[in-house]
Amino acid sequence: MSRYLARYLVSRCFSSVSSRPLHVCIVGSGPAGFYTADKVLKAHEGAHVDIIDRLPTPFGLVRSGVAPDHPETKIAINQFSRVAQHERCSFYGNVKLGSDLLLSELRDLYHVVVLAYGAESDKDLGIPGESLSGIYSAREFVWWYNGHPDYSSLKPDLKRSDTAVILGQGNVALDVARILLRPTTELASTDIARHALSALEESSIRKVYLIGRRGPVQAALTAKELREVLGIKNLQIRIKETDLSVTPADEEEMKNSRARKRIYELLSKAAAAARTSEADPDQRELHFVFFCQPDRFLESDERRGHVSGVNLEKTILESVGSGKQIAVGTGEFEDINCSIVLKAIGYKSVPINGLPFDHKKGVVPNVRGRVVSQTSGDISQTETGLYVCGWLKRGPVGIIATNLYCAEETVGSISEDIEEGVCNSSKAGSKGLMQLLEKRKVKKVEFSGWEKIDDKEKQMGIEKNKPREKLVTWGDLLAAAAN
Repeated sequence: MSRYLARYLVSRCFSSVSSRPLHVCIVGSGPAGFYTADKVLKAHEGAHVDIIDRLPTPFGLVRSGVAPDHPETKIAINQFSRVAQHERCSFYGNVKLGSDLLLSELRDLYHVVVLAYGAESDKDLGIPGESLSGIYSAREFVWWYNGHPDYSSLKPDLKRSDTAVILGQGNVALDVARILLRPTTELASTDIARHALSALEESSIRKVYLIGRRGPVQAALTAKELREVLGIKNLQIRIKETDLSVTPADEEEMKNSRARKRIYELLSKAAAAARTSEADPDQRELHFVFFCQPDRFLESDERRGHVSGVNLEKTILESVGSGKQIAVGTGEFEDINCSIVLKAIGYKSVPINGLPFDHKKGVVPNVRGRVVSQTSGDISQTETGLYVCGWLKRGPVGIIATNLYCAEETVGSISEDIEEGVCNSSKAGSKGLMQLLEKRKVKKVEFSGWEKIDDKEKQMGIEKNKPREKLVTWGDLLAAAAN
């Protein structure tokens, strides 16, 4: 369905039922959740939307995923705050689906339940040594430096050696590399968590290796992110000249994609500049390593149970038709010694009881946002009143704005179903939710509680010339919200 058709359906369908009471619950307060809430509120005058989240803080990955040196990306919080302050919208944090509430209970209370809780786990490589200490997912590391309460006590060892390896070459990998290599004097004026800034100030990391299975033409990053990391002060870029050789198949890929051609040009230019510059012993180094895939992690002889390096298998590209090339192992291997490995190979959504889930794709099976319980031939049977949006719907891809179009499609489906009578029955909505939470003694955090957290963080930030000093433990967050 095109975004234009989705908009038409939203306006047409909701206009015909605008006076009906409609109780909507959205699980997850990230961009997907707030964009969905915004569109429902604008389209249907009779709707009341409750947004619940397991964290006491709203805004999902805008708060815990966006890099601290990207404040412009966090401006979306202003729009989301206006949605939360709408008279027909309520936010309830510190409410956990699956323990405080069951999905079946929400479906009994609301006409419409939209699951938009994103991806809070990670893909595995499935290779030997993956459980060694010193190996983290990029998500864990990002949540650590962004002050997520689940990972504020993480203690990545940044002093054991001068080398870190990042597996993956997407934008998340570049974010992590930039935080490791950027001067801490520049990070000090951001909203980076205090514990992370202290660790980075004492860090011994001087070399970061970004490992990719394929070549520079296929690197899954954007020119904006690449330019930013290439522009870090006193940073030497290292790329093997042989890795920049292109084949006719590469040329064809670049011919069909201006973005890929631009990425290749930026990398080639950076490599050429590095070859003509004088070496500086104080410079930090960022190595782009192409045509390699991890085969196993190496265990330290001195520190049993801890990673000491990565064994990499060299790869070549083979064409599989339609202009696509895949990496194939050659049987040649090399080692990179390091004391920390960060896996930036993708996020993964987590299933909950009572929810259909495609474990292979890591998403909830759906048709334009409608949750599919089973499929027989070309016919899909959907769950009445149950929808998905965001990464749980389409997988962990896209930027913040991608969720806007994703929400349009889901709300378009909700609109069609409302016209077909999905909201004809009587539901308790917010009143029933409050009774259930009170009965179970759940200490919910309303948006006014978040505003208290927000005020305290900003006040603490003023003292350190930062936009905010984040509260990073569950106890401190809940105490501030209740103050």
